[in-house]
Amino acid sequence: VQLQASGGGLVQAGGSLRLSCAASGLTFSTYAMGWFRQAPGKGREFVIARSRRGDSTNYADSVKGRFTISRDNAKNTVYLQMNSLKPEDTAVYYCAATSGSYLVTASTRYDYWGQGTLVTVSS
Repeated sequence: VQLQASGGGLVQAGGSLRLSCAASGLTFSTYAMGWFRQAPGKGREFVIARSRRGDSTNYADSVKGRFTISRDNAKNTVYLQMNSLKPEDTAVYYCAATSGSYLVTASTRYDYWGQGTLVTVSS
């Protein structure tokens, strides 16, 4: 199984960025997909997740109204659209797959992880 995240970079506060995560080696449609992030010196935290069929989303309070997640099961890809970015959004962002529910927020409940992509938001 491989999850390949891409799309990170440097953006100014208030800007937008779109991350992608391409999955291979698993039956993509049978996994809920999520994004986590880890800021320097902090633990990994849940950001957002999408259900298997792509009809439901679970958000962390810190990103509600700013971030959205979508998935294309035909392309085995999940996307994270980040708008109104803030300096506190600076982190390495990881995509992950879980055979459990999209409502799961604990990183230990996720089965597979991508390598991470760095997002830096300047003030």
